Amino acid sequence: MGRWLGGFDEEANQQATTSDAQASSEHLLDHDQVLLDNLSQSPQVEPDERWARAQSRHGCSHKKKASSCGAQASIPILHQPKWMMNRPDHFHEEKVMHSAKRRLCARLGLGTLIFLGIVQLFGVLSGLLIVFVPDGIHRITDKWGQIGHIGEGLSSWPTDFSRGILPIPCHSHNDYWRRVPLYSAIEAGCISVEADVWLFAEQLYVGHSLASLTPNRTLASLYVDPLVTILEGQNPTTPFHLNGNKSHHGVFDTDPEQPLTLLIDFKTSGAALFPYVVSALEPLRSRGYLSHRNGSHMVSRPIIVVGTGNTPFNLIDSTGSNPYQDIFFDAPLEEMWEGLGDEKPPNIPKSGPPVFGAEIDASMPELAAAEPERPSASDVMGQGKSGAPASPEAYSTDNSFYASVSFTRVIGHVLFGKLSESQMALIQGHIRGAHRRGLKVRYWELPFWPIGLRNYVWDVLVKEGVDILNVDDLKAATKRDWTKPSGWWSSRD
Repeated sequence: MGRWLGGFDEEANQQATTSDAQASSEHLLDHDQVLLDNLSQSPQVEPDERWARAQSRHGCSHKKKASSCGAQASIPILHQPKWMMNRPDHFHEEKVMHSAKRRLCARLGLGTLIFLGIVQLFGVLSGLLIVFVPDGIHRITDKWGQIGHIGEGLSSWPTDFSRGILPIPCHSHNDYWRRVPLYSAIEAGCISVEADVWLFAEQLYVGHSLASLTPNRTLASLYVDPLVTILEGQNPTTPFHLNGNKSHHGVFDTDPEQPLTLLIDFKTSGAALFPYVVSALEPLRSRGYLSHRNGSHMVSRPIIVVGTGNTPFNLIDSTGSNPYQDIFFDAPLEEMWEGLGDEKPPNIPKSGPPVFGAEIDASMPELAAAEPERPSASDVMGQGKSGAPASPEAYSTDNSFYASVSFTRVIGHVLFGKLSESQMALIQGHIRGAHRRGLKVRYWELPFWPIGLRNYVWDVLVKEGVDILNVDDLKAATKRDWTKPSGWWSSRD
């Protein structure tokens, strides 16, 4: 009985195992049929190939029957989730394709950057090649005039002192204050320079105040002697000068006919200082470099000397004290206003009292030696006032060159971003009266800050016809474009 029961148990187990295998096989076949149905929707895969893929999941080839693979497929794939079991294979192919595209794009981008870098490097190397290995024309121009090269001895001219400098109608105010007096102004192109002169012990010293005077800074050392040297270099005597006639070219090689104005500001007594100035100019005068009056006409030469400050008009206008007629006067511009028709001069409040010359301290022993007597008040009246004539009609090209006045004192301050109508009328009247007399207009003591205000005033004065611009900043006046409006002063009607 026990043996029969045991046999019955074995037979029951075998039947159960066979049933499970058949059920599992039927389940897998149903799953494969689902996969085949899904894959049948893709036109890219043939039916046999889809069948092979389905059977390969259970280790069967497409040549075997489904029933023969049942035993091998009796173990279901439990480690894959159902969503992966139903997932078509072409999804993997698309993923691989996208990855390949990304790698291709990255390679193309990197290749483009490398190509551009090579092009840039080639451009830089080409530029360096031109610098270090110049071509034919550059080899000639770089070595021109040097010993052993083309143009040997031809690179310079006798009058190269100011080659390439263009003269500009500006006045170097307080020129002696500059690091390099006279030469800095010429380098900038200014056609006028200023020297403040003091008389002590029969010597003419140059400086802005008594405290700034030094024994070696004289009118001769800073201006007269350098001008003689410059002009001698600009007017060499060569075999090409017929009959030994010497030229009288000015300091500017680009415009030899342009004279340079030397404005001498008399800081001490004009009457005492005047004869010393006449004597100090002899090195220039004897060489024919000073412009002068010859009867009824003006003889133009490289240098024009103008006296300002305490310079006495009556001594300049006299042939006795000014026998060579080569020192001219800086006339008072404020007395030359002329209107149009019955126009009356505008009433503008003055910004301050008239500016006179230097105050003289008679207790100073050096000054006492130079000027035994304290000058009278009329002798230190300031620019255009000392020894003045009774009528402004006395000023003409026979005795004067400039007509000047303090802008701040006479025109006043610039308010609300622009000059007023009254201020413009005053400027126009000054220019009209000075030009009728043949004199050149100059305003000194111009506003210098803010920069926009300064540029605005410069621009207005030049456009209205001022002949010479009084400047302290040479670079700003000659090297930069200050005519463009900016900021508060941008409105220029």
